[in-house]
Amino acid sequence: MDSQTHKAHRPAQSGAKAEKKKASKGKGKEKQHGFNEKAFAPKSGRRADRQGRRTAERDQTRLHVPLVDRTPDDQPPPVIVAVVGPPGVGKTTLMKSLIRRYTKQTLNHIQGPVTVVSGKKKRITFIECNNDLNSMIDVGKIADLVLLMIDASYGFEMETFEFLNILQSHGFPKVIGVLTHLDLIKKAATLKDTKKTLKKRFWTEIYQGAKLFYLSGILNGRYPDAEILNLSRFISVMKFRPLVFRNTHPYMLADRFEDLTSREEVRQSKGKCDRTVTVYGYLRGTNYRLGTKVHVPGVGDLAVKSVQILGDPCPLPDAESEKRRKLSEKKKLLIHAPMSDVGGVIYDKDAVYINVPGNFTKGGIENPGEGEQMVLDLQDVRSTLEDQMTKSQIRLFGSSSQPLSVEAGPSTLRSQGDSDGENDEDEGYGDDDEEDDEDDSEDEAGLDSDDEAFSDFGEEDEMDASDRGRSAPRNVQRSMWSLSSQDRKRGDVEYADSDSDLGGEDDDDDPGPSRRFVRFDGDEEVDVQSDDDVEEDGPDDQDVPRWKVNLTGKAQAAFEDTTRSRRRRDWVKLIYNSTAPPETILGNGGAAEMSSSQGPSMDDDDFFTVAKHAPAKTEEVLDQTKEPVDPEELKEWENEELLDSIRNLFITGSSSQPTEGVDEYGEPYEDEEGQEEASGSGGEDEDEGDEGGDKPSISKDAAALAAKKAELKRKFDEQYDEPDSAKADFYTETKEAMARQQQLNRAEFEGVDPEARALIEGYRPGSYIRMELTNVPAEMVENFDPSYPIVVGGLLPAEERFGYVQVRIKRHRWFPKTLKTNDPLIFSLGWRRFQTVPIYSLDDHSIRMRMLKYTPEHMHCYATFYGPAALPNTGFCAFNALGRDTPGFRVSATGVVLDIDRSTRIVKKLKLTGVPFKIFKNTAFIKDMFSTALEVAKFEGANIRTVSGIRGQVKKALPKPDGAFRAAFEDKILMSDIVFLRAWYSIQPRKFYNPVTSLLLSDKERWEGMRLTGQVRREQGLKTPTDVNSIYKPVERPGRRFNPLRVPKKLQAALPYASKPKIMKPQHRQTYMQKRAVVLEPEEKKALALLQQVRALRKDQVARRREKQGERRAAHRKKVEKEEAKKSEKDKEKRKEYMRAAGMKSKREADASEGGRGNKRRRT
Repeated sequence: MDSQTHKAHRPAQSGAKAEKKKASKGKGKEKQHGFNEKAFAPKSGRRADRQGRRTAERDQTRLHVPLVDRTPDDQPPPVIVAVVGPPGVGKTTLMKSLIRRYTKQTLNHIQGPVTVVSGKKKRITFIECNNDLNSMIDVGKIADLVLLMIDASYGFEMETFEFLNILQSHGFPKVIGVLTHLDLIKKAATLKDTKKTLKKRFWTEIYQGAKLFYLSGILNGRYPDAEILNLSRFISVMKFRPLVFRNTHPYMLADRFEDLTSREEVRQSKGKCDRTVTVYGYLRGTNYRLGTKVHVPGVGDLAVKSVQILGDPCPLPDAESEKRRKLSEKKKLLIHAPMSDVGGVIYDKDAVYINVPGNFTKGGIENPGEGEQMVLDLQDVRSTLEDQMTKSQIRLFGSSSQPLSVEAGPSTLRSQGDSDGENDEDEGYGDDDEEDDEDDSEDEAGLDSDDEAFSDFGEEDEMDASDRGRSAPRNVQRSMWSLSSQDRKRGDVEYADSDSDLGGEDDDDDPGPSRRFVRFDGDEEVDVQSDDDVEEDGPDDQDVPRWKVNLTGKAQAAFEDTTRSRRRRDWVKLIYNSTAPPETILGNGGAAEMSSSQGPSMDDDDFFTVAKHAPAKTEEVLDQTKEPVDPEELKEWENEELLDSIRNLFITGSSSQPTEGVDEYGEPYEDEEGQEEASGSGGEDEDEGDEGGDKPSISKDAAALAAKKAELKRKFDEQYDEPDSAKADFYTETKEAMARQQQLNRAEFEGVDPEARALIEGYRPGSYIRMELTNVPAEMVENFDPSYPIVVGGLLPAEERFGYVQVRIKRHRWFPKTLKTNDPLIFSLGWRRFQTVPIYSLDDHSIRMRMLKYTPEHMHCYATFYGPAALPNTGFCAFNALGRDTPGFRVSATGVVLDIDRSTRIVKKLKLTGVPFKIFKNTAFIKDMFSTALEVAKFEGANIRTVSGIRGQVKKALPKPDGAFRAAFEDKILMSDIVFLRAWYSIQPRKFYNPVTSLLLSDKERWEGMRLTGQVRREQGLKTPTDVNSIYKPVERPGRRFNPLRVPKKLQAALPYASKPKIMKPQHRQTYMQKRAVVLEPEEKKALALLQQVRALRKDQVARRREKQGERRAAHRKKVEKEEAKKSEKDKEKRKEYMRAAGMKSKREADASEGGRGNKRRRT
């Protein structure tokens, strides 16, 4: 054991611990061991300049246009993380792994959105995107972060590129790439090359340096914990920049969907009636105002009936519960996934639904969910609430030895009790949810005290029948004012199963004033007088003190006085949430208050009372800029003493009497002596009577002036001392201005209750709301599939109308076919997906919009179609078909919106052709171009031309034949010429709008819109009908016959010999030379052949000689050119030298003429 050696301790060289140790050791030695700027300064100034430019450019590229983030900082909505990829790539496995990492729960069957708490101030909503183009479009519009999954063993697939193009059109969110199935690649070298290739292609599509994660394999049905931990940390710290479209539109990803239509109505209509549904989810984007229409992609535009803010099902931890740096384990277990049915609990506004699958016993479940635990707790209850009430004991005093037991005697309730309860609900004073929750909490408390025993009855009815709104934020108080006076005095409460079981005052078996029987334990019943008896016997009974008489009435009167004095009007509720007329709100408010305060104090016995007269109705003062002037108040200004006291405050007044505390220039004294004098004079004025009343206002003005001077001095000092520090760049100034505006908005609504705030500015993003939609198609409910996302997008007022939209469009370079005008195209624009018929056009030199039959290659063009209006610069993408069976790349075009209801006309070229039927020099009669004289009259003066290029003009119509006209040309045309007129015909897009209603189908991918005629014929097996005139035929053109040139004999005689035609008449008979036959002898033939051979040799010799001569000439030419080039170079140098000398000479002469100024001293 003695020979055992231990490893020497090696201190950490890097990391947080090493940095901390270095900092503690080397305090004050930063200059010695720190970064020395001089050692690393660039040697050349040019390099330093380049480095500074690069730094500035890098800083500028980092900056974006500042955008106001509408998301509230205190309660932001959960971040939407979409998991996207082709089928079989591992999307569900990744979601399960991430959810287990955040919540320590394993979800077996994930459907719909899943919300988890990822940090103390952050929540995440995970959603899996199907391999369906409609789902990709919807998810791309709402996702804040996209986890793009790629199968590394296969490579990029077409769906990945389609989704990236959809993202580019609708505002690019953050994208993180995730490579899976890396375990299928066995060789390390191949794995390395694959990673490098895929990363390079991924960076090409996103941006250089985009984050790419690698998931190596699967362990126990999940990805490795270390890799998931790395990915989850990166997700948790990501910051998101607000996108323009989402920053101007409210939207919601629905995580719950319920049908509220009555079952009877569904049964009568056989399931075909329109439904009323509710969707639940977190509001995102900007504020949603009630009354705004919404669009559900895949369904259509829907009207919102009501919106309610619900409790947050996945709340963020508050500051009191989370004082540590890390998130507690209890908060980590929070998960909200209603469509996946986690825990079996579904919360509604007025109920909690518990889903317990199958039958189970108490001990049969090891780890029960939240809902199952509730059911188990309910099974443990041994007694009902009524039994607990009967067993409860009440002691009058803490020192009482025997408790009181209360028995229910004959009782009556006020007949107006039910109606008062209804009024409470109508007036909006109390909310059902709050009352139910409070009742439950009080019932659980056991109702031990006397006050709690009476707390089941409703709140105080402070509000009258007129709709005045709530006067102050709600204070939950349980009192007995809703009971009749007898019941309040009796203190006994009857419990009933329904309102009809409670006895009214007009019942026949009313026994009269109620008695209360109190039994002490072990004794007989004792009859205790009620308060009515005490009040009746009070004056006669000498034993009762006077202050005890009618205590109830005195307390009630005192309470009414205090509430009437404290009550203030809530104008927001009166204006936004009231149906009362303005006269009632403005004029009769006081009378309404008085009547409301008198209402609860009326006893049954004092039914007939003298009503107090309401004050006379004051003059109605409407909204106006000028305050109403009272003539009596103006008489005050006739007092001369008052005018003299304020005369020196004006410019026209005398400055002989300066104001106290202010010098003669209206500024406060700054020296101490002046302050003492001011205080001394103020003290003297206190003894004087009326003059001391103006002193507070004067001192207030002096303080304001002093503050203003100090602020101006501070600004001047900043600019004078450090002028550069006062100047901030545009980016910083804009961000500071936005922060100040947000602070002002936050401070403006700080004291407003949530209901009034929602009425004014709308429902804020981040709140969990319940939205009720009406007139929803029945197919949406019947064919509901939770695996397809339901997005509820709010529409701006301008987006609800329809019109002609002009866009700039470009055919996608990967789409194989050219787009044709009037072919149907599916647009994804804003929240909507719809099919329409566009017309493509091009700006023709800013003169006209000329229609294009096809989209141009690799170039933008304009498109005009009929559809819903969208804001300019809104991006869109277009598709020819959305089905999965469509071959090739499905994104056919992308672009942006330019204008709405553009007034420019789209024109197309129209050529009208005609032929001449009579020609007179430069005039011709044209037919077959028009059909009537009226058409000719419309085109009088129009330019026409022939195919050969002769220009002309339409003159007048001819009486016969119809449509013929006289035209003048610049030259004589031929009968064979074709005359055409080029005109422009105005066209308008067809009003066709077909929304893509994919969510209404049972098979969501089988939506079909309008099809082309050829596609319909191909699917139905029909042949294309042939038109006889459209069939191509061989063109047979007869040869043209030209007349011979005839020159008159007189002209021939006058012409000179050279110009006379040398045309001989053809001879019909053969001449003698043609007739005779020449027969050569054999010797003659040989001689003739020899001559021909000699001539051929000579001709060849001459040709070779010429070729040689040409070669010699070319060589000589090259030699001459080379000599000429050398000579020109020498001449150029001589010329330069001469010009340099001439320039120097002229410069010296110019300097000499200026007097020798600026000359350098020559060395001697």
